[in-house]
Amino acid sequence: MIEVRLVRRCARGDHAAFDELYRRTAPWLATRLRRRCSDDEIVAEVMQETFMAVWRSAGSFTGTAQSGATGWIWTIAARRLVDAFRLRARAAELPAAIAGDPPAPAAEDEVLAGRVEADLLRALHTLAPEVRRVLQAMVLDGLSVRDTSALLGVPESTVKMRARTARIRLREALS
Repeated sequence: MIEVRLVRRCARGDHAAFDELYRRTAPWLATRLRRRCSDDEIVAEVMQETFMAVWRSAGSFTGTAQSGATGWIWTIAARRLVDAFRLRARAAELPAAIAGDPPAPAAEDEVLAGRVEADLLRALHTLAPEVRRVLQAMVLDGLSVRDTSALLGVPESTVKMRARTARIRLREALS
């Protein structure tokens, strides 16, 4: 893939390759990030941090033509997005902590959230580790079947089978 060659050239300090990589992947990446976050400021921040990380760590890229660079770039972006969410959450908690009286959630909300979370955690722990890894890559990281296959080093058919298994088992455990 062209992106793989561009990342390899970036690793050698080729600014033109980086510009081309950005031109080819930024629109796609921004779209994926916007599906997970409606805050344009966070999306812009994550985009900038992602491409800075791509430039700095291009030398550590170990992908192949089959696995592509887009999965690698998405993994970086997804991690940066999670970090941004955590940072914003901490920043939002700080004024409440300083004020000394954080808003108390309704008792019904606490019970429901705790029950759903506990049920989901229990259900996730019943899954085999390889099935949980597929679920994490596809659901949490938003990777495609192809990128998940490349990331985990298993055939696409195996990824599809494990994803289906996860859905069935979780549905059974939560019903």
